[in-house]
Amino acid sequence: MKHPEAGVGVIVMRDGKFLVLQRQGSHGEGTWSVPGGWMELGESFEQASVREIDEETGMKIKNVRFAGVTNNVMLDENVHSITIWTMADWAGVEPSITEPEKCADQRWVDFDTLPSPLFKAPEELLKSEFLPAIKEQLASTKNS
Repeated sequence: MKHPEAGVGVIVMRDGKFLVLQRQGSHGEGTWSVPGGWMELGESFEQASVREIDEETGMKIKNVRFAGVTNNVMLDENVHSITIWTMADWAGVEPSITEPEKCADQRWVDFDTLPSPLFKAPEELLKSEFLPAIKEQLASTKNS
């Protein structure tokens, strides 16, 4: 088995909701997750988050901060990843599907309206100790 790879998952918050994408064209096809991807050599978590959001949605974000970490083992797909979760505030530009070969759909949701099935990494985040703080920060963005 190869070594785990590091990626970011970015929870972009806006009016009490966050953006999720339906994956296609790679592992986890058909599942839902927040935007994100593999980190590039030399990037900080914040830089990787800004780059991935721009590449995948065209949105602008601000106030990028650490939200958590998960260990995601998908043996059936021969993938083992470590996801560094970040939170960010939406800073403009409506999201669009900029990589149609990787994303089939997108929508703003909250934790009560999450679509299914979820990708492995967000499943792990939902079971983590980080979830209460993420929910608290998301609630603080309602009507802001």
